[in-house]
Formats: sequence, structure tokens, C-alpha cells
Amino acid sequence: MADSESHYAFDDGPDDEQSIISTRGLEAFSRKVTVTASQLMGPAAEASGAHYRAAMAEVHKQMKRPSVQRGVFSMARSSPTEIVRSTLSTAEIQHRALTHLPDELLSNIPEHQNAYSLFQGFQASFPGLAEESRKHRRRPSRGRKLLEEGDGAPPTPARLAQLKKEKTAMVHELELLGVRKSMVSCEIREIDNKIANLYGMRRIVLERLAGFEQDEATLEHDVIDLESKIDEVQAIVDDAEEIARNATTRDERDLVGDADDHDPEFMSKSVYEKLPGTDGKPRKTKKVHRRKSMPILHEHFAPGSNIREIRAHRDTITAMDFDAPFGTLVTAALDDTVRVWDLNAGRCMGYLEGHTASVRALQVEDNILATGSMDATIRLWDLSRTHYNPQADKDAGDDDEDAIAFEHPDAQPIEPPEGSMDHCALYTLSSHVDEITALHFRGDVLVSGSADKTIRHWDLEKGRCVQTLDVMWAAAQASAIATADNGTWRPTGRAQGATADFVGALQVFESALACGTADGMVRLWDLRSGQVHRSLVGHTGAVTCLQFDDVHLVTGSLDRSVRIWDLRTGSIYDAYAYDNPVTSMMFDARRIVSAATEDVVKVYDKVEGRQWDCGAGIAAAEGAKNAAIVERVRVRDGYLVEGRRDGIVGVWTC
Repeated sequence: MADSESHYAFDDGPDDEQSIISTRGLEAFSRKVTVTASQLMGPAAEASGAHYRAAMAEVHKQMKRPSVQRGVFSMARSSPTEIVRSTLSTAEIQHRALTHLPDELLSNIPEHQNAYSLFQGFQASFPGLAEESRKHRRRPSRGRKLLEEGDGAPPTPARLAQLKKEKTAMVHELELLGVRKSMVSCEIREIDNKIANLYGMRRIVLERLAGFEQDEATLEHDVIDLESKIDEVQAIVDDAEEIARNATTRDERDLVGDADDHDPEFMSKSVYEKLPGTDGKPRKTKKVHRRKSMPILHEHFAPGSNIREIRAHRDTITAMDFDAPFGTLVTAALDDTVRVWDLNAGRCMGYLEGHTASVRALQVEDNILATGSMDATIRLWDLSRTHYNPQADKDAGDDDEDAIAFEHPDAQPIEPPEGSMDHCALYTLSSHVDEITALHFRGDVLVSGSADKTIRHWDLEKGRCVQTLDVMWAAAQASAIATADNGTWRPTGRAQGATADFVGALQVFESALACGTADGMVRLWDLRSGQVHRSLVGHTGAVTCLQFDDVHLVTGSLDRSVRIWDLRTGSIYDAYAYDNPVTSMMFDARRIVSAATEDVVKVYDKVEGRQWDCGAGIAAAEGAKNAAIVERVRVRDGYLVEGRRDGIVGVWTC
């Protein structure tokens, strides 16, 4: 006890006041506290109450000393760095404090699915071990080599130990390869999960984009309606001002004593101006409303994706066209109806009534539509006058708010409001004596081909025919020239059992006209002279479709081929054949799409130089419901619309 009590004394030297915060004072105080604790936790026989009371009395006596109390207070006011005398920098201390994770976060860490530990993964991917494994792979027959070397000598324990060591190394390498393979498999699964999550996010963003484009189309429709109202009000104001000016002029003539109350010049002039085009002045036409925004949703779909299918008619579709992706579609069929569709919502906007027979050819450009019928007439329509509200069905409680949702083709289409197209008709052109089989217009120039074997050139500003081109006369002229050159001219053959229109396709650009006819000829006309500028010979069947740009002319024929001509030389640039006759064709900047009497659309990628199929026939080949034959096809900017014999219209990306 004497030895233990001797440890309770403090150093009462001159530095006694600073000893508590010095190293020596801390060491002395820690020794005394340790001894006190050892006395308290000693054996039960020795740890009597006297020892406890003596130790605590000594501690209390030391704590009552003023120097010790001042030292404790100064330590309380000191920073942790001064007490611990740490060598860590402030930035490192802050980093350790911020990177501390509470137990709540540590408990929520998901368990890994890898059967190997972190150390095993490190061991398998360690560069030195990887080099060693490559060394083993360079020497795959090392054990066999040792056996071969020892074939002539008896086995020894050293050789056996060496073989066992080699086996152990190879087994270890095999285990490491298994670990690496498992790690790579886990990485692949993680990548697949990330890809699935990205696809989900992409679908959500696509739906958001579809909603934006639908709202954009609705707002643009409202803007067009407002512009139409402004034009109508402006016309009324202009008429009122004109009437006021005429009244003022008449009053002035009365004041000067004009006795002729019925001015023949004025009356004849007023009636004269009502006749379209007879005064030589341009006719005042309806303002063309061009789209202010172009949809881009279809550009984010994979090629060959189905956007929607529409039950447009109950009979074979004979003609169709649309102005822009997700814009306005016009379809005609053998059921003698012409229908206008909103491609953005997949709903019918209304019916165009006026023709007394089926429409065989049509074209829509901006808001102007031209239709050619079997009743030998051509009608022009202004689709901007349509009374159609794309939000009407939604306001009525329609739950289909997805602009790209698939609609079942057998579903009954929503009937449009009655009389929604009553004010769309502009005027009728009637000069042909047989059914209209082809037409095309650009600007104020329209050309039409008929079964009466003529092509008529129309001036849309004046509303009348300005020129008639006789195709038979051109053929006779070509035959006479060929005969004079000691050659023989004959109409080329057609596919057996196939029927074709005499004038199968037309396209006009300013004064240039391209025409494809039933004799397989493609003639290039000059509308200024009314003469054939060049004839392209190559097809052995009737030409059913054509289109040209600045350099090339593409034609499709019943001879089951599509030919690309070089307009600069008049020779064939390229050609490719199909198994069936080509009934419809169109191209954009990248693709040529063709309807070749199959249940799919034939797509030729001019950039990649490859051909592939697009349409419902691909799903039918995989066991789905059989699709009908595609009769008509149109494409713009990778947005493809195809019409079938059963009246269904499919919208695709290509």
C-alpha cells in the first residue's frame, strides 16, 4: 500500500501550475488515475473500502488545488489541435469529417451479387498475376514436356514435387480465370440494366416530345384559323373601302353634270372583272398557309417502326398523299370517297364531296389539294377552310392522349363533324373527255393526264386550260423519225394480264414536264413549245410512276423494275428489279420506296446502297395476321405512309 500511495504525490516544483497541460503533468496524472483504477478493480480480498476511500480522497485533494483547476479550465478553452498536437492538416481533417458515413447509410448498401470477394477480384486482376497467366498460356504443355523429358528415366521425388507445383500453379490460374469471367459477366449484367433504364428514360422523353408536338399542332391550327379570320375581315374592310371610293366617284360625276346614269364602260368593266383571267390580270387566289414547325418525332424511331395504322376505307385505296410528317393525309378509294386525316391524332377530319366517281389521282401541297376523278374532272380544294378541332375528342372525354399510340386497324374510325369540309371547294377544271389517271401541280402550273390520251396544261391563276398535248401524235412523230432513219418503231410489250393507264405518271417543274405512258416510254416535254424534248427508252412495260430532281429521274413500271436515269445524258444510271410489277414509287433525299404488289414496301437506301423491306408483311411472316397488298406509297423525310387493298393505311419510319 505504501508503494501505491507513493504514486499519488504530485510534483510541487516551480512549474506546478503548468504541469497539467504539459506532457509530464499529463503522464503523471494518467499514472495516478491508472493506479487508482487498478486499486478499485483489484481482487475482492484486497479491494477494501479503505483503499477506495483513500484513493478518492487523494484525487479530491489534488482537484481542489487552484493550480490544477486553472489547468483544467485552460485545457477546456484550448482547441483539439493544441491538446492532441496532431500533424494532420485542416483540409485533411475536414475531408475525414465529411467522408464519414452514418450507420443508416451503411445499412442501406445493397448486397452484391458476385460470388467472389473484393480480394479475390483484386488478386485476379493484379497485373503481375495477369502477366504470369499469359506466361502460362504461352507454355501450355509445360507439364507434358516434363513428362516427355522423364520418359527414359525413373521418376524421382524431385520430379514429382515439380509436377505438383506446376499443377498447383495451373489450378490457381484456372481459378483466377473463373473469377475474371464472373467479374465480366457481372459487368455485362450491369450494362444491360443500365441500357434497360436508358430505354425506359428514352420512352418517357419520347412521350414528352409527342405531347409537345401535339400541343404544337393544336396551337398552329388555332393560328391558321385566326389568320383566316383576319383575311376575311380584311377582305370585308377592303370591299367596304372600294364601295366607298366608287360611291365618291359617282357623286363627283353627278356634280359635274354627267347625264349618263348608266355608264356602259363602268357596267361592262364590273362584269368583265368577275370573269377569271379574261382581263389578263392574275386571279386573286387563296393565301397558302405553310407550316410554321416541322415534327421531328419520327426521326427518333428505329427504321421500320410502326407509328400507327388507320382503317381509312373499306375498299382498295386508289390514291393518297400527305403534306408533312404528322401533318394532313388525303386518301381516295374505290368506295368513291375522299377523306382527309389528321396524322398526328390518327382521326378523320372530314369527307370531300363533289366528284361523281372514284378519284384516281391526287396531290396535296401545303393547304391546296388537287383531285382527278374517273368523272373526267379535276377539283381544287383549300384544306385550310376545314372546320376541325383536334382537341374536340379530348375535351369530350377521350382518354387517348398519346400522339403515337397504336390504333387497331379494324377499329371503327371516329366520325368527323358533319359539314366540316363544306367550304373547302375552290373550283372545277373540266376539259378532258375521259377519266383522269395522273396529275401534278407546282405553283400555278398544273398538268393532268387522261385516258383520252392527252395531257392538258392548266393555269391555276386563270383557272383554264392553256395547252393540250397529244401523246399519240408525239408517238406517231417518233415513229416517223425512226422510220426515216431506217429504223423500226413499235410499242414495247407489257406484262401479261396486267392493266395500266395510258398516262401513268406526270411531274412538272416550271416549263419541264416528264410523262410515263403505257407503251413503256418516258417522254420529256418542253411546255413552252409543246414538243417532246427527249424520249427515254428502256422499260418493257407500262410506266406507272415517276419522279425527278435536278440530276436523276426515277421510274417504276409493270415490267417489275425501277430505273434511275441520268437527265444530263439520258442514259440509265442504275436499275434494280423485283418479283412483281411496281405500282407506286417515291423518293426523298435518302430513300427510294416502292410498292411492288407485295404486302411490304421495298426500301432502297441510296446512301448505304442496300435494300430492305418495311411494312406489315414482316410481322405476317412471323406468324401474325396476314397483311394486304400495298397499292400506294408516299415518303417524306423518312416518314412513310402506305395504302393497301383492304383500305388500311400504315404509317412507318424508314
